[in-house]
Amino acid sequence: MEVILLEKVQNLGDLGDKVKVKPGYGRNYLVPSGKATPATAENVALFEQRRAELEKAQAERLGTAEARAVALRDTEVTIKAKAGTEGKLYGSVGTREIADAVSATGVALEKHEVLLPDGALREIGEHEVALHLHSDLDLSIKVVVEAEE
Repeated sequence: MEVILLEKVQNLGDLGDKVKVKPGYGRNYLVPSGKATPATAENVALFEQRRAELEKAQAERLGTAEARAVALRDTEVTIKAKAGTEGKLYGSVGTREIADAVSATGVALEKHEVLLPDGALREIGEHEVALHLHSDLDLSIKVVVEAEE
């Protein structure tokens, strides 16, 4: 299936690129989420008419992400959780808890923007957590997990 990308998609292409994807990926994810449109002659013409509008929207999203990145630079959040005597948590600290703690500092953060490639945090201590704010913008923050009293 050939589609025209309406925004930058990581590991696939940039705005306006015509790419070949598997039919299920295009039909079930890219088109319904508004990230792409089927590459028909009619849609190509419509895209060329809207290109400036889409580029402006993409630039605004990147600008917003950069402003959030500046606000989050050198951020350190502390999360309290129940832990045993050896430093192991009884549960875990996941993306939702991290996103809520960062949002409490005044900068909005969604849980899908928090990346934990090794899984949830299960020990007390300092952890570096990666944030994916935009397809062109990643940064890391420090999360300190402390035991509840």
